Amino acid sequence: MMIIKASVFDLDGVIVDTAKYHFLAWKRLADQLNINFTEKDNERLKGVNRLDSLEIILELGKMEIDDALKEEYANLKNKWYVEYISKMTPDEILPGSIEFINELKDAGIKTALGSASKNTPLIIKRVGMEKLFNAIADGNTVKKAKPDPEVFLVAARMMNIEPRHCIVFEDAVAGVRAALNAGMLCVGIGLPEILTEAHEVVSGLDKMNIEKLEEIEKNWRV
Repeated sequence: MMIIKASVFDLDGVIVDTAKYHFLAWKRLADQLNINFTEKDNERLKGVNRLDSLEIILELGKMEIDDALKEEYANLKNKWYVEYISKMTPDEILPGSIEFINELKDAGIKTALGSASKNTPLIIKRVGMEKLFNAIADGNTVKKAKPDPEVFLVAARMMNIEPRHCIVFEDAVAGVRAALNAGMLCVGIGLPEILTEAHEVVSGLDKMNIEKLEEIEKNWRV
């Protein structure tokens, strides 16, 4: 019998591809500030909250500004980002996501979102996934950024499932560490050479199914 009772999914880069919209919005801000910002630089922003992401960009440009201006720039970036994601469609759901989530639900495994994004409700509404999850923990309900485990612990609490019975699906190094800090199993979505701390790494949810989940649990059961 499986000890995994619940699954927690990061949103950006795991279920939907919003990374491109984050990049476009940050790039637009960086250009306005005359800071060179590349897609490689954008990798450092994965799983990082808005103000901390801005700090990284300011560091790239060797700029120092006061807190009020930081808040203004962060809000401007978010305004642009919301403009982009407001045009999203179900076509932007990543391959295998809906199929795997439905397979989990059919097997009696609860599903939740654990995302730093405050725009989570808008995104899942745009792509038509609002009824797929038992719980949603996001930037509107948690305060601490990954690698702090708060978002995953809140998701587990919402589902009334102990952390040791949860598995997380994450595409960011900070997110993987947050899952481990929460005492949960973690499957990295992306490259093994980057997500080195994950218990298992796959290229996408289209590579996941119940049999694969059972195999991961068996390999890492403690």
